[in-house]
Amino acid sequence: MNASIRARDLFDQQQERLALHWIAGERGGQRVLEAVDTVARRPSLAGYLNIIYPNKVQILGTEELAWLDALDAHQRAETIEKIIQFRPLAMVISKGQPCPEDLRAAAEASDTPLWGSPRRGHELFNHLQYHLARKLAPRLTVHGVFMEIYSIGVLITGDSGAGKSELALELVTRGHRLVADDAPEFTQIAPDVLDGACPDLLQDLLEVRGLGILNVRSMFGDTAVKRNKYLRLIVHLARPQPQQAPQQTDGYERLIGDLGARRLLDLDVPMITLPVMAGRNLAVLTEAAARAHILRIKGVDPAAAFMARHSHFLERAE
Repeated sequence: MNASIRARDLFDQQQERLALHWIAGERGGQRVLEAVDTVARRPSLAGYLNIIYPNKVQILGTEELAWLDALDAHQRAETIEKIIQFRPLAMVISKGQPCPEDLRAAAEASDTPLWGSPRRGHELFNHLQYHLARKLAPRLTVHGVFMEIYSIGVLITGDSGAGKSELALELVTRGHRLVADDAPEFTQIAPDVLDGACPDLLQDLLEVRGLGILNVRSMFGDTAVKRNKYLRLIVHLARPQPQQAPQQTDGYERLIGDLGARRLLDLDVPMITLPVMAGRNLAVLTEAAARAHILRIKGVDPAAAFMARHSHFLERAE
C-alpha cells in the first residue's frame, strides 16, 4: 500500500529533535508527500537546494543562501519562483540563519511550509532523509504471528485453525518474545531488510481459540513482548487434508527439509514448512528451525556436510 505524510505531521514528529520553528507558509501544513516510484530515484526525499532535480524537502544552508544573494534581482526572482512552483513538501533554513524577506513572502503567498532550525545542514539532511524513507517505505500486512526466537524474527504462517496462536503461546512460555499477532505489518527499510511491527490496535495482544484475547505483557511481563524485529525466517504450518494421500518425499528432501522461500515486497524470505500432525511438538520444531537457520547464515550446513561425508565413505569403500 502507498504511504504518505503531511508537512504538519513531519514538522510535529521532528520539531523537538531538530528544534524546528515555522517561518512562513503555515497554512500549507496539509501538503502531502506520497510514496511513489520516483521517490526512490530522483528527486531525493530530502537534500540541499536543487533546482534541476528539486528535492521533496529543500534544505538551505550557508552556501545556498549565499548563491541566492549572488544572483541579480531578475535571476533571483525567477529562481525563487521556480523553487515555489516545484511544490516542495517544505523548505528548511539551517544554522538559525535569517530568512530572506523575498523567500519568506513567496512561501507565505504560496502556502509553502518554510521552517528554520539551529541545526547544521547535514544534521537536517540525515534526520529528514532517514525519517521520510522510513515513513514512505513499502508496507505489507501478512496474516500470521510474528515472534523473536533466538534473537531472529520468525513469522509463523498457516491456514486458519492450524495452531499459530497456540504455538506462539507455547513459545512465549519458553522465553521467546511476541511482536505481533494476526496482522503484523512489514516495512522494507532497505533492499534486504523487512522490519516487522505490530499495529497499535493489537499491541501486546494474542488471540487463542478457547481462551479469547490474552494480554501477553500483563501475563508474562515486559520481556515477553518486543516492539519490532527484522524478518529473517518464515515457518509455515501445513495441515494435511483428510482425503489427501501422504506425499512421497525423495531422499534429498529428507536430508535438507522442506525449504523454500516466500516473496514479500521485493525480498525472498527463507521459509520452512512444518506438517501439523498429532503428537508433534511444534514448539521444539520451530526452535530447531530457527537454530538451523542461524547456522546456515553462519555457513554451517549439516545436510551438505553429511553428503560430503557419505561421498568420502563411498570413495574409501571403493
